[in-house]
Amino acid sequence: MRTVAILGAVCALVAGVALPALASAKPLPSEAATLQQMAFDDAQSLVVASEATSAPMERGTYSATTPDEIAKKQAEEAAKKRAAAAAAAAAAAARVSSNTGGKISDADLRLISAGSGAVRYPLPQGSYYVSRTVGGGHEGADMVAPAGTPIFAATSGVVRVSSESYGAYGVAVVIDSVVGGKRVSTTYAHMTNGTRGVQAGQTVEAGQFIGKVGNTGRSYGAHLHFEVRINGSIVEPIGWLRANAG
Repeated sequence: MRTVAILGAVCALVAGVALPALASAKPLPSEAATLQQMAFDDAQSLVVASEATSAPMERGTYSATTPDEIAKKQAEEAAKKRAAAAAAAAAAAARVSSNTGGKISDADLRLISAGSGAVRYPLPQGSYYVSRTVGGGHEGADMVAPAGTPIFAATSGVVRVSSESYGAYGVAVVIDSVVGGKRVSTTYAHMTNGTRGVQAGQTVEAGQFIGKVGNTGRSYGAHLHFEVRINGSIVEPIGWLRANAG
């Protein structure tokens, strides 16, 4: 009996120690649980996804993808280019006006010759007659017209010379171009003082206003002395104009 009593006391002691620990243990979940779900029971506080804040996204960090956004962006870029071109044109006009004593107007600078080809007539059709052309040491065509008649660039290109005193040419402009894969240089001489509409280094378009007919340099009466060189060689300019201008 003594032995039975001792065993009973030991069992009671073991049960008293083990049961509280077993009672505090959590049963294994019957279903799979996420780490967030398992942490929820034990954590004193929990930050859930809805409480988290993400870094703000700036509009500049991504590109337009919708048709409306693309069209808007293209319109903005086009407006910037137009504004830049207008500012450049205004600056060029201001430089020309300063260099020529203000003798040409904005209306002059806006003049454009008739036609739409890569080669244009340098004077308005019907405003001149040709008094002489290449030959006997004369390297161009003399296109006689009233003083002040507008002169236009025969080709697009870059102005190599724009001077109030270019030797025997007087007030003159020389433009270097490429036409049909060939190097073409055109010279416009004897202009009126202060009427040059372009400066050296400037890019011009065919038909753009560049000055006015005058009687400067070695000249005897108002006219445009017009020269054309192709790959460095003089060509007869009136025939060249008739074959190429449009």
